[in-house]
Parts: sequence; C-alpha cells; structure tokens
Amino acid sequence: MGILFLSPEAQGFDFSAVGPQDVVIVPAFGVTISDFETLRRIGAVVVDTTCGSVLNVWKRVDTYARDGLTALIHGKYYHEETRATASQVEKHTGGRYLVVRDMDEARIVCEYIEGRGDRAAFVSRFAAGASPAFDPAIDLQRIGVANQTTMLARESIAIGEAIGASMERRFGADYRAANFRTFDTICSATQDRQDAVEELLRESLDVMVVVGGYNSSNTISLAAICATHVPTFHVEDADCLDPVSGTIRHRPAGAHDEIETTAWLPATGPLRVGITAGASTPNNKIGEAVARIFATRGVDPASLA
Repeated sequence: MGILFLSPEAQGFDFSAVGPQDVVIVPAFGVTISDFETLRRIGAVVVDTTCGSVLNVWKRVDTYARDGLTALIHGKYYHEETRATASQVEKHTGGRYLVVRDMDEARIVCEYIEGRGDRAAFVSRFAAGASPAFDPAIDLQRIGVANQTTMLARESIAIGEAIGASMERRFGADYRAANFRTFDTICSATQDRQDAVEELLRESLDVMVVVGGYNSSNTISLAAICATHVPTFHVEDADCLDPVSGTIRHRPAGAHDEIETTAWLPATGPLRVGITAGASTPNNKIGEAVARIFATRGVDPASLA
C-alpha cells in the first residue's frame, strides 16, 4: 500500500518525505508538540491515534506547567512517549520538566531537594532528560509527578512518595501540600497486566515466559516483575522457541542483548509454566508461543482440545 514508517531521530521525526498529499498516522504514544506543528505546516492529513491514557498524562503535565510546577516524569528520556509528554510544558512560558529513569535517579533528586546534592554533578547526570537551562536549585522547589504510562507502577508510586517525603523533610508539611502533586497515570492495560502477573506469581511456578517486543516498555516491566520471583524468559515471539533443539532465544531482564539458552525446560517431570504478554502482543502470537512450549515437552497442543 506504499506505507512508510518514520523512525524518530534525536530531534524528533524526519518528515522530509511527507507532502500535503500524504496521510500521517500518529502512533499511540503520541508525538511532540513540535512534530504536530511540523505536520500542520506541511498540510498533510493527520490521523491522531494517541492513546487516551497518554493524553491523560499530557493533561497533568500541562496543568503542572500552567501552575508553575516542574513536571518530574518517571520514564525513559529517549522514549517517544516521554519525549512527547515532556514537550507539553512548551505550551507555557518557563515550563520545566525532569525525567528520572528509576528509583536510583529519584534518590539523587531527593538528595538535592534536601540540600545534599552537587549542582554540577546533577546537571551532568540529567542533561539529556531535563528542559533547557534546568536549574535544580530553583526548579526542584515546586514539583508535580507524572510517568510514562508503561513503566512499573509500583516504582512510579514509590518515586512519587519519595519525592514528596523529601520536600516535607526540607520545607515542612504545609509547604509540601501547597507545592507538590502526584497522580498515578499508568495506563489501564499496563496496570491490569502487572496486577495479573502479581497474582500469577503467587502460584508455585517453575518458569515464566513473557511474550512481546524487546523495545516494548510495558513488556519489559512485566519481565522485571517476574524475574524477581521465578526464572523468566522474555521472548519476542514464538520463533524464539525451538522445540526440536530445546533452545530458547530470549533477553534477560535488565539486559540489552538477546541470548540463547539450552535445556531451559526440564525434559521430564511435572512442570508449571506461567505465560504473560505485553499489552500490544497479538493473541495469535501468544497462542503460537504456548503451542511451542507444549511441543518442547513433546506434547501436541491439538491433543489437549
């Protein structure tokens, strides 16, 4: 059909191949304000499929910037959704944002709020994830917490609590009440899967298989949850499982590269395998993975119908 996929660059999407006669489909994680403006200038027909959960985060960040609070975003500064969310502060003069990847980075922010941080080290650490000319001495005095919708929910909540507690220790409860806000903006599909995995892990599982893209943030979060409780194999799809050789190609939680593991399933004896998948993993891909897991143990899935 002549569909062209545009890959995001460091400064946004490259729309040089797009003309006014084209239709541009904005993805579920949205695009930055500057990308929207570029598309308007080009005059292309824009079909905006930005997810409602993402729009909810944008509204929060827009409100923070409007009211003079810095938007502290739990997310990956390079992720398209977080970049789009951070750009929402641009609607307001002096709007500011800071992206923290995890609790370790949140603790650095807490230390600075409480007067124990080093300015040069802070600015260097967050250079790629902060608004231009970000000044921690000024811009961490009033904070509103939001998050990339596919992050680990419990960590997002913990980060919000930690930042609020630091502000209270430094400035007092009344100051915190007036100058700190936080909301849980994890998307429902992500939250439902994380809740389901937490429940599944209460079972006596021998192994967990997580099906979904290696670049899928919500799938990575599921693998991280599982890996703390049971041997976990994050696979992109059923092609990663070879029933003949008994090998599995997977990416370990926290790693960047795919590896191959042999004899990942015991050849004999009772076995309990847990299955979960990312929010956008098609059902047929999950079914194919399940079939290959059975085949690895020499079981024909059709015989179980």
